[in-house]
Parts: sequence; C-alpha cells; structure tokens
Amino acid sequence: MPQLFLNKRLIILLVSIILLVALIGFSLREREKLSWPEQFLKDSTGWAQSLISRPVQYVAGFFENVGDLQDTYNENKELKSRVEDMVRLESEVYKLKKENEELRKILGKKESLRDSETIHAAVIGRNPDRWNEIIIINKGTSDKVGKNMAVITAEGLIGKIKSANDFTSSVQLLSAMDPKNRISVVTQGKSEVFGFVEGYDEEKKLLKVKKIPYEAKVEKGQTVITSGLGGVFPAGLLVGEVVEVEPDQYGLNQIALVKPGANFYDIGDVIVVKRLMTEPNKADMVDDKEEEL
Repeated sequence: MPQLFLNKRLIILLVSIILLVALIGFSLREREKLSWPEQFLKDSTGWAQSLISRPVQYVAGFFENVGDLQDTYNENKELKSRVEDMVRLESEVYKLKKENEELRKILGKKESLRDSETIHAAVIGRNPDRWNEIIIINKGTSDKVGKNMAVITAEGLIGKIKSANDFTSSVQLLSAMDPKNRISVVTQGKSEVFGFVEGYDEEKKLLKVKKIPYEAKVEKGQTVITSGLGGVFPAGLLVGEVVEVEPDQYGLNQIALVKPGANFYDIGDVIVVKRLMTEPNKADMVDDKEEEL
C-alpha cells in the first residue's frame, strides 16, 4: 500500500511537470490572442505591479524632491554668499576709486604750494556730537605739524591745527561755532576787497566774511582766498565763492556769505600747510590785534 501511494505521487509529479513544460511551450508560441488563463494571469500580475510601483514611485519621488530642495538650498546659500562678496568688493572699489581721485587732486594741490611745506594726512576720528567742529588726523609734532597751521583738501581750506600731539592732531574746522575763528581773506574782482571769515551760518551752510567796507564792491560769484596778511596762513588758499552780500546789523559794513570750496562733511585726506616764506608784515594795515584762525 505505501509503495502504491508513493508511485501515485511520483506519477502526479511527472504529469505536473509535463503539463507545466507543455504550458510553457504553448505560451512561448507566437499567437495573436492569449488564452483566458494567460490573460487572467497577465492582468493580475500587471495590477499587482502597478499597485506596488505607485507607492514605490511616490516614495522615490519624495526623496528625490527632498534632494532637489537640499541642492536648491545649498545653491541659494552659495549665490547669497557670492552676492555679499560682490557688494563688499563694489564698496571697496568705490572707496579705492574715491581715495585715488582725492590723492590725485591733493598731488596737484601740492604742486601749487611750492612756497609752503606740505604734509599729507588722513582723517582718523570725528566726534558725532562735534561733527562740524573738530576732526582728528594721523600726523603730529613728530611729522612737523604745529598749532595754527592751515589744513586744506583738494577743494580748498577747511580749518587750522588746534592742537598737536606726537602722532595725532586736532583740526578745528571753519564751520566751528567759535568766535575766535578768524582768517584774513580777499575777494578777487576788479579790485581786491579785504575782510575776515568770522562765523558760519549753520542753516545756509555758508561762511560769513565780515568787516567789508560799505562802499566796497563785492559781487556774487567772486572767489575768496586767503590774503596771507596775518603772517600765519599762506596767501592764495581757496576759501570759497560769494553767493550773497548784505549789510551788517549797524549798516556800516557789509557781510559776504561765502559757499565753502571744501566739503566739511565728507573729509578723508587733507594737507597740512606750513608757511615757509615770510612776507612783509602788513597786518598793521588790517588789525594786528585780530587773531587769524
């Protein structure tokens, strides 16, 4: 009995293998139409594949999008860094270009001051509370800078050395509200007219040239320069241009309002001017008790 059972199982196995081989051979033949078991098996397999592939594609797409997002973030970060570098470089180029222009102008100014000793300096400090009064430069007594020396830019006179230390100096600007700020000047016209820079109109941003005789002819557009009569400042330093003339409060003299040639607000490089040649003392013609700036 057991032997018969084993023979039956063997026979069933062999028949199954034969049927399977026959089915495989049958399915491999080129046919225009599949049998319904083959069609069912193919449809079932396709449905199962689509059922599995969609979640797989979704997950794969999600991770791909995350990767793209990370790449976009890194690229954006790098581009932002490059933009910041470009802005910084543009700022440095602008600063260097401006310094180059200032130094070229100052070099030309030095050539016109042959009768004076010139010392180039840079502004290193400025108090916001006294912006229109004092600046600090990086030259002092060790560089032969002394009190009351004239300080100019390429555009014109800005002030004087108020105090000098070993390596730095304080410069008092013409725009300082100091009644002792006086400088002997002359207006260039058909005839020279002398006066003194005394005071600054903060509202109009103009210098006040006082003690101009009432009968003197001072006109708008005339250039104002240092006269050199005080014996401290060299003659011929540009102060500014007359924009308005009015009588003083007593009606005895005139006051000329002068637009400064130099910009008191934006000062980077300056020249300290030391007068070398002494001219004949004409201060008595003006007032030898007057203190020049």
